[in-house]
Amino acid sequence: MEICGVLGLGLAAPLALPACRYNAKVNAPFKGRVLIVGAGAGGLSAGYLLAQAGVDFEILEASLAFGGRMKINRDFADFPIPLGAEWLETGTDIFRKIVNDPDVPLNVATVPDPPDCKFVNYSWYQFFEDYILPSVAGRISYGQIVESIDYSGGEIRVSTQNADYTADKVIVSVPLQILRDGDIQFIPSLPQSKQDAMRKTVIWDGFKAFVEFSARFYDEEYVFDVQPPDAGQKIYYDAAYGQNSSMHILGLFAVGKPAEIYASLSDSELKDIILSELDALYSNQAGPNYIKHISQNWKKEAFIRSGYISENADWKDVRELGKSLGGKVYFAGGAYTDGEDWVSVHVAALSAKRAVEELSA
Repeated sequence: MEICGVLGLGLAAPLALPACRYNAKVNAPFKGRVLIVGAGAGGLSAGYLLAQAGVDFEILEASLAFGGRMKINRDFADFPIPLGAEWLETGTDIFRKIVNDPDVPLNVATVPDPPDCKFVNYSWYQFFEDYILPSVAGRISYGQIVESIDYSGGEIRVSTQNADYTADKVIVSVPLQILRDGDIQFIPSLPQSKQDAMRKTVIWDGFKAFVEFSARFYDEEYVFDVQPPDAGQKIYYDAAYGQNSSMHILGLFAVGKPAEIYASLSDSELKDIILSELDALYSNQAGPNYIKHISQNWKKEAFIRSGYISENADWKDVRELGKSLGGKVYFAGGAYTDGEDWVSVHVAALSAKRAVEELSA
């Protein structure tokens, strides 16, 4: 999961997707109604699998858009700029696993970026837009800010700022920071073990910026030595690496303490500090070649307010965060797993499969 590890140097031809077959549907003897809170990777994946199984569901999304931290910008460059999730941190067979249907043709080009991969003129957001969203788009209610989940009775009541919903099961798929801030009241309260895990788990701030230059003067990557190592990560990298593009786009990725440096800066201040850093690294070549920049501060997103949980988190705490509540409330997303792995988009999607299979058992 280290960002330093997912930025390799060797450019190669796009990888072909392996021919794999998976069960087309999740077993679903459950015949009730499911509410999903959040339309990020975990929530969308959960809805998609429920749709495959013929289960009635609705997704409640607080914002006015799907995708969560898979957000992209389509206008800055001639390839999609990933303002959040960027790398494929597993094998390309994961696409078939997420789609969960051997008959769906997949066309996803990737390029090796050892030990991981990058999309070629594509993104995680577009993968979900193309393959997952069509099955769930009509069942997403936007602008529904969930305030409470009452699972004390036989029927679960989910209350938003402007409506009440009922369901037999609920899948919560919101950023962990939202739960830790107490935005959603659980009735009864979350178990003490889950509250303790939530309190102990470090949630890193997340910041990304992209700068276009008129010439390439920079390395494929420059990794900063962040101390202590568990305080976060900061790296400049060639964002156009592997893309069908002649543009010179440099990316800045910062999580944890390094991200805090940029959080309070104005746009002009951000430009100045980035160019100053790069001029110091590359013999004053950044300023004269600067064209434009964009940035994404995830702490300022009202319904996200964070990057992701630290890669140094205790796996036992992560596993606790992913545990369901009394066969009624389930959790899916990068922070709610079995403790084997966490954070990545594919992990969020697989956690949704685990939640759907558990509630269907």
